[in-house]
Amino acid sequence: MKDYQNPSFQDRMGRAAAAKQKAIDALKARPVPDAATLAARREAAEAREAASAEKRAAAKAAKAEAEAARAAAAEQEEAGRVSSEEERKAARDARYAARKGRK
Repeated sequence: MKDYQNPSFQDRMGRAAAAKQKAIDALKARPVPDAATLAARREAAEAREAASAEKRAAAKAAKAEAEAARAAAAEQEEAGRVSSEEERKAARDARYAARKGRK
């Protein structure tokens, strides 16, 4: 059975430096993309951004349309409430007049 080793600070620093160097070497070994690939990526990013902007504009227009519909419904409800109040007043006046006519 292997004994537990308590590595010193220098051991840990050495391992960290080796891991960092290995990551840097792997990064440097990656091939550099050519101009055509970069242009294709740029065009794809611009297309995504345009689609996203169009989607945001459509959502904003839908929200504005829904708000306008809500405002129209509230206005129509208010107009209906006014007319129903007028109708109630007219009915009350008719009842009062009928009561006065009976006396």
